[in-house]
Amino acid sequence: MSARELFTFRNIYFSAGIGIAAGLFLLTAIGGFIVLPYAQPELKLAGLWDAICSAAGLPRRTALVTAGKVGPRLSEAVLTPTTLAKPSQESIGRGATLAQRCAICHGPTGISRADSPNLAGQYAAVIYKELLDFRSGARTNAVMSPFAVNLADQEIADLAAYYAYLPRLPAYHPTPQLPRPRIVISGAPLRGIAPCGACHGSLDNKAGSPWLEGQSEVYLKAQLQALASGQRTNDISQQMRNIARAMTPQEIDEAAAYYASQPPEIVKATD
Repeated sequence: MSARELFTFRNIYFSAGIGIAAGLFLLTAIGGFIVLPYAQPELKLAGLWDAICSAAGLPRRTALVTAGKVGPRLSEAVLTPTTLAKPSQESIGRGATLAQRCAICHGPTGISRADSPNLAGQYAAVIYKELLDFRSGARTNAVMSPFAVNLADQEIADLAAYYAYLPRLPAYHPTPQLPRPRIVISGAPLRGIAPCGACHGSLDNKAGSPWLEGQSEVYLKAQLQALASGQRTNDISQQMRNIARAMTPQEIDEAAAYYASQPPEIVKATD
């Protein structure tokens, strides 16, 4: 049989192979983009297109409505790698004045002695997004929500610029540096968990993802548990919720303890 005769639909084996491959592709597409999204009981979808967008990791703008009740408010922050990348000195100065109200929880130098997040040297886009989410109600906290609700857009940008300008200083956590656990180094590919550093690197990161070194172990663990349970819902396209749900309690403990034990990557203040 010649090559021309081999690769023709008159060849029953070639036709069968194409049919099987097309059938498998269709089944996996239906399973991955339709069946699995609907199989998540905590995920309320507004329709078929909403399910496909959710599976593809795209932001879903449709309202989440179920049994006459509106679903949790989602983050509407739009970030790019250049968001607040070059703040003015005036903006930083205004942020320094506003930050005096934040010092009781986040420390006068942006380093908390409690279990609040350390903000000194944090990416500006991260602080900007979280303050927007606290203001809109996409993320809630008994202390932060009342504080953020009255902030203007410019004030949020000024606070983000100021804290990003501060140098990263050692945190108040005496725990010695721990070896990197497997979940941090390589994630868990079979469960869809990427290595933590793929998004949360100190020197390079995904827009909107915070650097984690030196943060409070209690705080990190609480946020992972809130994401896993669906109590916190302001991660765009459920990226962190999907990861946290797939993590075991031991992996959550190990990741939180590891990052809390690490010194921050020292970086120079932005000019």
